Amino acid sequence: MTTSKKAENVRDVIRYLQKFKNALLVIYLDDKTISSPLFSSHIRDIALLHQAGLHVVLIPGARRRIDEVLKNAGINWTYNENIRVTTPDAMPLIKMAAFDVSNTVMTSLAANNITAVIGNWVRARGRGVLNGFDYGTAGEIDKLETDSIRTVLNDGFIPIFPCIGWNNAGHPYNISSMLLAKQVAMNLKADKLFFMMFNEEINAQNYCIPDGFSLSESGNIPAMSLEEVDSFLMENPSADGDIKNLLKAAQEACRAGVTRVHILDGNMDGVLPCEIFSGLGSGTMIYTGNYGKVRPMEQTDIPSVLAIMRPFIESGKLLTRTEEQLSRDLADYIVYELDGGVHACAALHFYDDGQAEIAAVAVDENYAHMGIGPKLMDNLIDQAGQADATSIFIMTTQTADWFEQLGFVEDTIESLPAERQKLWTPQRNSKVFRLKK
Repeated sequence: MTTSKKAENVRDVIRYLQKFKNALLVIYLDDKTISSPLFSSHIRDIALLHQAGLHVVLIPGARRRIDEVLKNAGINWTYNENIRVTTPDAMPLIKMAAFDVSNTVMTSLAANNITAVIGNWVRARGRGVLNGFDYGTAGEIDKLETDSIRTVLNDGFIPIFPCIGWNNAGHPYNISSMLLAKQVAMNLKADKLFFMMFNEEINAQNYCIPDGFSLSESGNIPAMSLEEVDSFLMENPSADGDIKNLLKAAQEACRAGVTRVHILDGNMDGVLPCEIFSGLGSGTMIYTGNYGKVRPMEQTDIPSVLAIMRPFIESGKLLTRTEEQLSRDLADYIVYELDGGVHACAALHFYDDGQAEIAAVAVDENYAHMGIGPKLMDNLIDQAGQADATSIFIMTTQTADWFEQLGFVEDTIESLPAERQKLWTPQRNSKVFRLKK
């Protein structure tokens, strides 16, 4: 990795630290992640986030621990619609197992000099009998003591939620940790909700990817809008139940005011800070808007644009541009902004004879797989059409194939506007490609 690329990565971290200072993160840790060798590493990352000034709430899953305790006691249980159903004699053991897992998390945080609090902030009611089926000890969330939770957070502690809720008479119920995480995030208006699921990735290897979806270099879907979630679920009707439930929970949380929801693989070391402090992240993010967009270039974008152009200039794909040139032609440029950072640029220059030139197309190599280049091209082609350009051309030395895929065909130097012909040199020997009408 070059020094400039390292510097850009560090700038990303600083930018996200500024953006998420005092942000509220709700993190669900599934039981497989908690029992994995990477658990201590995840806890260390959570401790670092807390120490960096982010507010953290933890909801640990306890399904496997509850299974183990009930099995050892010879108590049977069933599942209905992914909800555990038991008789009342199982409830003391379920409660013990849930608090046991929460204590494991609290102890691990203490080893990192972080104080956590396990609380009974969940008011619940029994699911009762639905369509003739008795759900026994299974409960639903009735109310969260949000004021008490905020007090704990403001005092500098990390709240931990066992998967147990109590009614007003003190009767306990077993509730879904996953749904609890969603509800906590919604009630607290969290900035981010994380579902850390062991060995769970939304990628091309395990799922059908709808047309037009961007993929990371490893084949994951890095982000989906709420509408794209619907498209994904329609394309994958037989998807695993957990993923369906997670994506629907993510949609509900976002619509209720949670800024973003992230699905992460707990079997990936460092996945949490990588997801927070980089534009592409390491998992799949569900968002309502303002994630990636094309917009006009601003004066303050010029250093970032020059950094994006630099490797293309060094390889001879682009002509050298200076800060003064970019300032002069500011109105010609557009950029692609992702989470507040600029990661691509392009320009549209008009000539007196009505022709328009698309130039300076450059995409940060880390984001090249996301289809940003075609988005920039479509934007500029639309601009040229709205301005009644008579023709659209590009000049290239090494990327002819890419432009041909976008509908450009080779043309002659003589077809260029006179003022553009004067800038052409045999030393560079750029080829002309024109958009087919």
